[in-house]
Amino acid sequence: MEKRPPLNKNISAKDFTDFYWMKAELVDFCKTEGLPKTGSKIAIAQRIEQYLLTGQKVFPTTKKTAKATSKFDWNNEPLSLTTLLTDNYKSTENVRAFFTEQLGKPFKFNVKLMNWMKANTGKTLADALQEWERLKEASKLDTKPKNIAPQFEYNRYIRDFLSDNPDKDRKTAIALWKIIKARRGDNVYRQTDLRFLKFDA
Repeated sequence: MEKRPPLNKNISAKDFTDFYWMKAELVDFCKTEGLPKTGSKIAIAQRIEQYLLTGQKVFPTTKKTAKATSKFDWNNEPLSLTTLLTDNYKSTENVRAFFTEQLGKPFKFNVKLMNWMKANTGKTLADALQEWERLKEASKLDTKPKNIAPQFEYNRYIRDFLSDNPDKDRKTAIALWKIIKARRGDNVYRQTDLRFLKFDA
């Protein structure tokens, strides 16, 4: 098996993109080379690839966000169905308690609802409850496997392995993942990967 090269400034861009790296390794590289180490794993990897190709250190631009004008206290103000969503909306325990009271059961925020509430200033909490119901029904109808972002190769690989091999356990999936991530190429599960388990045995 081809050995993974060390991650330093002498690695080629091709070798860098052909092998799997943990985010901690990418962050360490950035620290050593004086590159920005903030952002998602994908953003950091793209930054490093650009540096290896050009020698240029790209610094992310910061976006200026509009300052909230509302002083509404989402932590302590009494809430009702007619309460308007403000430009300083926050998903607080106060809001969670309001939803729980309205729904008659424990409520948990989800990303889609929180994004909707932040993007819909001027609508009411009654509208937010309707959106929660709509999202809940939509999730019931969506039977497709959930998309896993590229930076979570491990989760995607384990999920796809277990789906394709119901007779095998998670321990076997993890063992195979460790073999695949050390090899050159992408980290997408393929049924032919099973040959490495036999080889490794």
